[in-house]
Amino acid sequence: MATQHDRNLLIHPRWQRSLLSAAMACSMLAGAPQAQSAPAAPAASALHKLSLNIPAQPLRQALLVFSQQTGQNVLLDGNVDASLRSSAVVGSYSAEDGLARLLQGSGYNFARTDAATLYLLPSESQGAGNQVTLAPTQVQYLQAQSNGQSRSYQARPAASTTRLGLSTRETPQAVSSVTREQLDDFKLNSVKDALRNAPTVTVEQFETDRTAFTSRGFTIDNFEYDGMGMPFSSGVLLGDQDLAEFEQIDVLHGANGLMSGAGNPSATVNFVRKRPTDTFQARIGASIGAWDNRRADLDVSGPLTDSGNVRGRFIYAHDKGNSYLDRYSHELNVTAGLLDFDLSEADTLTVGFSEQKSDANGSTWGALPMADYQGNPIHYGSRSSSIGQPWTYWNIHTQRAFAELAHDFGEGWQGKVTLTGVNQHQDTQMLYAIPFTADDVFAYINRTTSTEHQLIGEAQLSGPFALFGREHELTLGANYGRSRHDERGHYRNSSGSEIVSLADALAGAVVKPPLTYTDELNTQHFTDRQKSLYAGARFSLADDLHWIAGARMLSADGDGMGYGAAHDTRVHGKVTPYTGLVYDLNAQWSVYASWTEIFKPQYLRSSAGGVIEPLEGKSTELGVKGSLLEDRLTVSAALFKTEQQNVAVTTGEIVNGQYTYRGEDNDSHGVELEASGEAMPGLDLAAGYTYVHIEDDKGDKTRRYVPSHSVRGSVTYRLPSQPQARVGTRVQWQSATQADGNSRVRQEAYALVDLMGSYEFDEHWSASLNLNNVFDRKYLLSLYQSAGSTNYGAPRNLTASVTWKY
Repeated sequence: MATQHDRNLLIHPRWQRSLLSAAMACSMLAGAPQAQSAPAAPAASALHKLSLNIPAQPLRQALLVFSQQTGQNVLLDGNVDASLRSSAVVGSYSAEDGLARLLQGSGYNFARTDAATLYLLPSESQGAGNQVTLAPTQVQYLQAQSNGQSRSYQARPAASTTRLGLSTRETPQAVSSVTREQLDDFKLNSVKDALRNAPTVTVEQFETDRTAFTSRGFTIDNFEYDGMGMPFSSGVLLGDQDLAEFEQIDVLHGANGLMSGAGNPSATVNFVRKRPTDTFQARIGASIGAWDNRRADLDVSGPLTDSGNVRGRFIYAHDKGNSYLDRYSHELNVTAGLLDFDLSEADTLTVGFSEQKSDANGSTWGALPMADYQGNPIHYGSRSSSIGQPWTYWNIHTQRAFAELAHDFGEGWQGKVTLTGVNQHQDTQMLYAIPFTADDVFAYINRTTSTEHQLIGEAQLSGPFALFGREHELTLGANYGRSRHDERGHYRNSSGSEIVSLADALAGAVVKPPLTYTDELNTQHFTDRQKSLYAGARFSLADDLHWIAGARMLSADGDGMGYGAAHDTRVHGKVTPYTGLVYDLNAQWSVYASWTEIFKPQYLRSSAGGVIEPLEGKSTELGVKGSLLEDRLTVSAALFKTEQQNVAVTTGEIVNGQYTYRGEDNDSHGVELEASGEAMPGLDLAAGYTYVHIEDDKGDKTRRYVPSHSVRGSVTYRLPSQPQARVGTRVQWQSATQADGNSRVRQEAYALVDLMGSYEFDEHWSASLNLNNVFDRKYLLSLYQSAGSTNYGAPRNLTASVTWKY
C-alpha cells in the first residue's frame, strides 16, 4: 500500500492548493478568524531548525514525542528493547541532529527515505545516511499527526490541557482522552455522545437542549477550546457542540486551579482542534440512520503555497433529522476554517473561525414530570413521550474567532499569545410542565432571546532552566476574560403560567398563548470579568523524582442585574496554590500525589437573591500510572478526596424564568481505574471504572442522582484473517440513582451495549454500521433535576456510513 507521502503525488500540488483555497475562501466568507492551540509542526529538513523539548524517558515514548514535535514519520524496529531510555533533547536542532542526540547510547542509528520519513536500525547494521529497504513485517509505522495527537485509543493529552505541557505520566492528576479514532468508530458526533464514552464523566441530559456534566460527583462547567475558555454563564451546556472540527477531547480530572483557570473540583474538558497539515489530505463522509437522521461532512487540509509556509484547513458538517421523541427534530450546520502562517523560522501565526448553527423544533424546557403533585411516581407507556409542542423551539447560533502567535526564543524557551472572541445568539420558545393536580400541570410558557459576547486573552512563556546542577521547567502566564450577557423574556402575562392537562401537553395540543408581556424584571444584563496570573514549575529533584508546584492569583468581578436580582461578584487577589510529586518506580510505573486548594466564582442565581457564593475547599489525589506492552497500553488508578463549601445545589424552583440554587457543604471521595491503548495486536481499548461517594455536612449521602459505580468501555478488534475488517463494542453501565428531591423517583442500575463493524475496501473507501442500544434497554436519561423531570433514552437504532479519504 502506498505511503501518505506517495499518495500525495496522485494529485498535482497546484490542484491541491486550488481545492483547499476555494474551501478556505468559503470559510472566511462566513466570518472572522478564531482560537487554537500550538501551531502545527512543519515537516523538518536537514537544515531546518526546530525547537525540541524532549525529556529523558523510555526510548519508544521519546520517539513518539520526537515524531510529534518535528512532523517526521518514524519507522522503527519492532523489537526495540522496552527498557532502553533516551537522552534528553532540549533546544534548537535539525531533525537529524535532534534524533542523533536522542539515540545516543541506545545502540541504534537511523537513515532517511524521503523528506518526511526516517527509520531506525541497530548501529551495527547500517550507518546514518544509507538507504535500505525493509520488509513490512520488520517495522512498526509511527506516523505523527500534524496536531500531535494519537490515531489510536491510547490517551495522549494536548499540551493545552495540562497547561504545563506535561505528558500523562508527568501529570500528578488523572487525565482521560476520547481520541478521534473513538469518535469515528462509534459515530460520536456530539459532545454529549463523546463524554458518555469518557470514564468518570456522567452526562446529565435533563432537557432536549440543555445538559449538565458531572465528574467525581460535581458539575463540570469548565469547557475549553485549546485551553481557552470561561465557565458557562448558566452553569450547563446549551444546545450541543458538534465535534467535526476537533481532533480529540481531553478530560483533566479533579481540581485545576493552576492548570486550567479557576479551581473546579470536578474536571476540565478541553476540546482539541484539528489543525492545518503539512501535506494535502481530504475526507468526505456521509451517514444515514434511524428517524431519518442524515449527516454529511467534509475535511480538507494542506499547504497553500509552494514553500508550505502557509497552510489551511476547511471543515464543514451538516446534520439533520427527527427523533424518537414526539415532535422533536434538529438541523445543525458547522463551518470552520484555520490558517497557519510561518512568519519566520521562530514565529507562527494561526488564525481561525468557526460557526455552528443549531435549530431544534419540539424542544422541551424541563422534561417529563416523573412524579405528580403528591410526589407519586408517574409511569409513561412510551419512551417517545415528550412535553415538546409543535410551536416550541430552541435555536442557537455560535461564532468563535481566534488569533494565536507562537514564538521560539531558542534554547527550549517558547512564548504564545492567544486572543479568542465568542458570540452566541439564542432564540427559544418553550413550555415547562409543573404537576398541579392528578391530571393537570402548570404550563410555564415563554419566549426568550439572548446574546452573549466573550473575549479571552492569554500570554504564556515556558522553557527549561538550570538550578543546583539539574534542569527544570518553568511556565508563566497571564489571562483575561470578559463575558457580557443580555437577555429578555416574553410571557402571556405577569405570572407567565396557565393550567393545562398533562394529556394535552403529551399530545402536543397546548395552544400557544400570545407572548407579548415583558418588563425589566424579565431581563438579564450583566458582565463578568476574570483576570489571573499563574506560575508553575516542574523541578527535577532526581532522575526519577519530580515536583510540580505553582499558584494562580485570580481576580473576578461581575455587575448588572438578572431577572430582578443583583449579579454582583467581587473577588480580588485570591491565590490558589497547587503542588504535586511524581516518582518513577521504573521505566513502566510511576506513583504520584497532588494537593490543591479550590476556589471558583459561581454565577448561578441564589435562592436568597443575587448569585451564589464562590465555591471553596481543598482536594487531594494519590495515584499510580503505568505504560505496559512497550508503551502501547496506558493504565492508571487514582484515589481522590475533596472537601468543599458552598456547593451549588438546585432547589427545583423557577423564579422569573430562572432556576435557583443554594449552597451546601459536601465531601466526596472515590476511586478511578482506567486503561487505554493496544491491549494485544489489533485490539484497541479505552475503559474505566469509577466509584464516588458524596456526603453533606451532616454525614448523609447526597447528590444521589450521581451513580456510585459506573463503567465505560470501548473495544475494537481488527480481524487477523481479514485485516480490512474491524468489529467493536461500547458498554456503559451505572448503578442505581434517584432524584434528590424525591426518593420514590428512581432509575435502577442499567447497561447499554453498542456494536460497530467497518470495512476498508481500499486505501480511499470504507463503510461502517453502528447498532446502538442493542438490547433495547428502556432507561431515564438523568435525574439531575431535584423533582426528577427527565426524558427516556433512545431505543435500539442503526446508522450506516460511508467514507472517502485521501
